[in-house]
Amino acid sequence: MSKRLYFTFILGGLTVVLGAFGAHSLEKLLSVDQLASFETGLRYQFYHVFFLMILSLIPRVEEKDKNRIALLIYTGLLLFSGSIYLLSLQDVFGLDLGFLGPVTPIGGSLLIFVWFYTAYKIKNYSPG
Repeated sequence: MSKRLYFTFILGGLTVVLGAFGAHSLEKLLSVDQLASFETGLRYQFYHVFFLMILSLIPRVEEKDKNRIALLIYTGLLLFSGSIYLLSLQDVFGLDLGFLGPVTPIGGSLLIFVWFYTAYKIKNYSPG
């Protein structure tokens, strides 16, 4: 199994762990809006786990491009979902993490970009 696929399955497992944590522990600690934000981060994280799994099955994308796409997704998720998680939990931690607010759309933009980049790579594929 490739490292990329290995990390995809780890990311999927972490998504389930975070979802269970959110459903069973955070509902008592977060407001309805904070919990909804946390769930948004989870939802997008899971969408991209599936993206990465499907990417592994697409023969029309070269391995080096698949690795680049995976890195962009990991980075986008860290910025997008990671900032949402931290912003949702800032009251629980007793921290002011408002400075992370602008990070979320940067991560989201990166995730949008990677979808179009992947489409471009599939369309312009030419076997060596």
